[in-house]
Amino acid sequence: MRWRKRYQQLGSIAVLLALAMGSSGRAIAQDIPTGDAENLCGLPALSRIQTHVVQPGETLEAIAAQYGLIPSTLMGLNPALQQGSLSSGMSLQIPPYNGIRVTVPSGTTWQDLSRQYNVRADVLFEVNGCARSPAATTFIPGVNWSPGTATSPTLEDSPINGYPLPEPAEVATGYGWQLDPVSGEVVFHSGVDLVAALGTPVLAVGNGIVAFAADQGNYGNLVVINHSQGLQTRYAHLDSLQVTVGQQVQQGHQLGTVGETGLAAFPHLHFEVRTNSDLGWVARDPSDYVPQTSLMRR
Repeated sequence: MRWRKRYQQLGSIAVLLALAMGSSGRAIAQDIPTGDAENLCGLPALSRIQTHVVQPGETLEAIAAQYGLIPSTLMGLNPALQQGSLSSGMSLQIPPYNGIRVTVPSGTTWQDLSRQYNVRADVLFEVNGCARSPAATTFIPGVNWSPGTATSPTLEDSPINGYPLPEPAEVATGYGWQLDPVSGEVVFHSGVDLVAALGTPVLAVGNGIVAFAADQGNYGNLVVINHSQGLQTRYAHLDSLQVTVGQQVQQGHQLGTVGETGLAAFPHLHFEVRTNSDLGWVARDPSDYVPQTSLMRR
């Protein structure tokens, strides 16, 4: 696999990770220095997911082979395939290599995941962008998906099934650890930035109640919607707001229009999905719930 070719280059990272292991064998991931790691690591695997639009006559096996993957990898990242559904026009998420996407509880370390999936901690560390600790959604390379494998939330059961814009848009910045082009630092991006023209309608991705609708600092004009099942969505940098706090909205309801308010260098929608927890509202990878949010990347 491609990530194996960089083991020698990442020797220093492996040493840093090993030094961060306590006597109990648990990795103190938050203490790992990231200066050298940031220079050696590329984007996290989940930030490199591509989208393949199924063409007439294509089979799952042929699509997997086209990208050097096995069919079960595509089934794990695309829940609709687990029901035997493959049709022309369907959009499939394509990872850079075989593996599974998992939801990780808060406080989990790379060593915890290493023991659970029998994958070296330094490999997990690199493949996921050399983050200090696992993100809420993490990629486990080399593990084959099979029925019953815990990967990502089942979209059919999710109360958010819509898309926040009238049509799928280019993703300027994805979810997760990203290199800040201004500061040069690796920072966590809690949502996705969808490029759209000023004034484009912004739509609710599911039924819910408006919990916030006002200016919110760097977010600019922000709308927050609480959905069932402990889910929340956020829509930031809006130019105009067309809902009020306490208002009930349905999927597809217009919340406002795309703008560049707050800390925004160009017109776009910053879209987030969060889940309720003991720690508050925790950011999740939007593509786990709205697959089209990983459709196109700059």
